[in-house]
Amino acid sequence: MRQSIKERVLKTAEFIVEKQATVRSAAQAMGVSKSTVHSDMTVRLPYFDGGAYKEVKAILDKNKEERHIRGGEKTRQKYSKMR
Repeated sequence: MRQSIKERVLKTAEFIVEKQATVRSAAQAMGVSKSTVHSDMTVRLPYFDGGAYKEVKAILDKNKEERHIRGGEKTRQKYSKMR
């Protein structure tokens, strides 16, 4: 695998762990698509760094469980601004 891909994967994993970031925010910060971040974290990261994979997986699982709450809050904010 190319060195640039490995660097991107490890840099993205570090970003997610430090910021407790979502896939969407990590993709925006790294300048790649959400699907690239997802495949990097689920397919490539275990190959490079198993310990980081466990940390990232825990964060992404937590974000997945909470996403309906964040979405509802954004909708509430949107409609409260319209009044």
